[in-house]
Amino acid sequence: MANLKPFLNPDVVEAGCDEAGRGCLAGPVYAAAVILPKDFYHPLLNDSKQLTKKQRDELRPIIMKEAVSYGIASVSPKEIDKINILNASIKAMHKALNKLKPQPKSIIVDGNKFKPYKKIQHKCIVKGDATYASIAAASILAKTGRDAYMLKIAKEFPQYGWDKNMAYPTKEHRAAIEKYGATKYHRMTYRLLPELKLF
Repeated sequence: MANLKPFLNPDVVEAGCDEAGRGCLAGPVYAAAVILPKDFYHPLLNDSKQLTKKQRDELRPIIMKEAVSYGIASVSPKEIDKINILNASIKAMHKALNKLKPQPKSIIVDGNKFKPYKKIQHKCIVKGDATYASIAAASILAKTGRDAYMLKIAKEFPQYGWDKNMAYPTKEHRAAIEKYGATKYHRMTYRLLPELKLF
């Protein structure tokens, strides 16, 4: 389990939270919240960015089956444009936390920004997805959930290569935006092309 710590507050029900897709030019931002059992262990579990697609796909059903509870949620590109990506990421995490039963008494979040959720104590942890098992598990559910959605909409707009780049700002993705323009899934407040000025 890549030297991951099990819990920050082992005496209470604790949920780990993470998001996926903040830096993408198109598609929703996804988030997940996971409560793991006290004895959970899997040798592969790690920050989703350190894993291969095959490893993430292998871990996803294990986490869903073994977790005490989990929630996966998303916020649309339109809403990202309206409230900005930081607020959208936090909103997606809150929506994922809403799905947890039981509700946690402690929340640990990857990164350095979060807004209080239902007066439950929370702690932001930079590189939390490489530190705590529940955040790593949340990072995997958020990433695989978002990837599955991007594969679906990639069929609608195959020219952007979302099945491979997942809408991250790759050279190919930007070239496609230059050639075909933006879609309804693109985040219009993002700099889609380096020289593009959006008013």
